[in-house]
Amino acid sequence: MTATPLRVGLIGYGLAGSVFHAPLIAATEGLALDTVVTSNPDRQGQARAEFPDVRVAATPEELFARAAELDLVVIASPNRTHVPLATAALEAGLPVVVDKPVAGTAAEARGLAALAEKRGLLLSVFQNRRWDNDFLTLRGLLADGRLGDVWRFESRFERWRPQPKGGWRESGDPAEIGGLLYDLGSHVVDQALDLFGPVTEVYAETDVRRPGAEADDDTFLALTHANGVRSHLYVSATTAQLGPRFRVLGSRAGYVKYGLDPQEAALREGSRPGTAAEWGAEDQSLWGRIGSGESPLTGGGTPVPTVPGDYPAYYTAVARALTGAGPNPVTALEAAAALDVLEAARRSARDKVTVTL
Repeated sequence: MTATPLRVGLIGYGLAGSVFHAPLIAATEGLALDTVVTSNPDRQGQARAEFPDVRVAATPEELFARAAELDLVVIASPNRTHVPLATAALEAGLPVVVDKPVAGTAAEARGLAALAEKRGLLLSVFQNRRWDNDFLTLRGLLADGRLGDVWRFESRFERWRPQPKGGWRESGDPAEIGGLLYDLGSHVVDQALDLFGPVTEVYAETDVRRPGAEADDDTFLALTHANGVRSHLYVSATTAQLGPRFRVLGSRAGYVKYGLDPQEAALREGSRPGTAAEWGAEDQSLWGRIGSGESPLTGGGTPVPTVPGDYPAYYTAVARALTGAGPNPVTALEAAAALDVLEAARRSARDKVTVTL
């Protein structure tokens, strides 16, 4: 790490900016939150209250006008702005982190990757759920071979929200890139690709279940990976009884894990990495179980200690990449591969076909 922290400009101070990015940036050695961009007076006040030394700008143009004073721009604004803002930042000579989804199409993501490569700048995508506790635990089980050859990967990101909250995330306007397929779907698809590699076939079902909802709120994807693994992925806001977060079935054993990683809830409640004891740890009662021939709900299998979640590791890796000490933790080309799957899923659900990639 450099002796002088790298200066970070953060565009957007809604949920993503204020709950995830700002606290994680501030907690990362080698990074300093320099400027927050938001035109909302209440959010400007919130940023100043939470980070007294931060500068505030009303528009991205104000930030780009003093690009020489910054070392990184983080884009945590609505999805429709990701591509134009990332393009402007790269053209201003600034490395960029973009919240997921990086773009609405794989072609746009690859265009951004090409621009970053041409400019010799870092372009990274915030896929924080690669650092979820359950995902890190599963990665370890796969590395140790305790499941044998994986045959099926079931991943659920389910919620019970029978009333739409409104806002751009639930908008039916295609320009907003809303709906669960591109929101939570970006997470579960990225995790499946990261664990099991490229996908050859995609089948999907998307529904709009809730009265007044405009975008998909109940979605299922079935992926066939090139190595033969089948991933069944569920994202929903209409699930009255939540299923396991992971159910992974292999030739030796299966692993079942219920419950969500605690880091998002902790961040929402105001806890911060570095100040909260045992960051990312969960209670033993929530540990998943590994076994064969029995249900974990009736005591089957053996508890597997859950590895603590580690969202701070993403920005630590970004800081290292910016100083030449490590690789980009999540590249735009990886995000483009996930968008290939999401675009295929949208076409599959619309045309009621299985799409070959």
